[in-house]
Amino acid sequence: MMKFLLCALLFITAYPIHAAKPDLILAKEYRQQNIKGWMMSEKVDGVRAYWDGKQLISRQGNVFTPPAGFTRDFPPFAVDGELYAGRGTFERVSAAVRSSSGDWRGIRLHIFDVPHAKGSLKQRLAVAQKYITAHPNINMVVLPQIEVRDIQHARQFLRQIEQGGGEGVMLRNPSTAYVGGRSDNLLKLKSAHDAECVVTKHHQGKGKYADMLGAISCKNELGEFRIGSGFTDADRRNPPKIGSVITYKYRGFTSKGLPRFATYWRKR
Repeated sequence: MMKFLLCALLFITAYPIHAAKPDLILAKEYRQQNIKGWMMSEKVDGVRAYWDGKQLISRQGNVFTPPAGFTRDFPPFAVDGELYAGRGTFERVSAAVRSSSGDWRGIRLHIFDVPHAKGSLKQRLAVAQKYITAHPNINMVVLPQIEVRDIQHARQFLRQIEQGGGEGVMLRNPSTAYVGGRSDNLLKLKSAHDAECVVTKHHQGKGKYADMLGAISCKNELGEFRIGSGFTDADRRNPPKIGSVITYKYRGFTSKGLPRFATYWRKR
């Protein structure tokens, strides 16, 4: 009996807890759309998280396990945001939130929408702000939003963020409701774009990389393509596994619709 209980305990702790995968709104790239009157905010480089009123859920449907008390003051309604601790902290935050014993100090959920609230984006975020104001010790903050005058205004904001070590700008149509899926009402504005793909092959290196990884093949909705740059020597000795998801950077698209100058950035 004791052996059975021990095995059961090991099974429970060895696998992540899953929930229904949240239907999150996903961004498209800015491509000369008219964004006058939209709202813009910094694209914080953290880990996407959806609070469903009871638990924190990842984009893939995994339930985060924050320290006791972290979500004690969280609202009884759903909010969408990013677990974030400041610029340049992605690796630390990612490691912390994906561990059952991670260090969550300094991490807060930065809210950029309240999916089930009524009204415009401004009205929806006001619901979250009112709740946060009434709970001053909450590990949650509403991400500041700025109304866009024109694309020059947005690009000026982008330069300020990038000069400070930030990643980019998110543009939101404030008059539309929150609808899950890839949306024309949520856009990314960055000097260099990034996206995710699944690793499908490893290619042996040549020359100084003869005994290491030379390149990987990767696949997403655009098709299958090769990435051979951006890897450190440590990455080449221990490359991302086949079947794993990575993030890459790129600059535009080829005539075949594949990412141009795709460069490895990091494992998801």
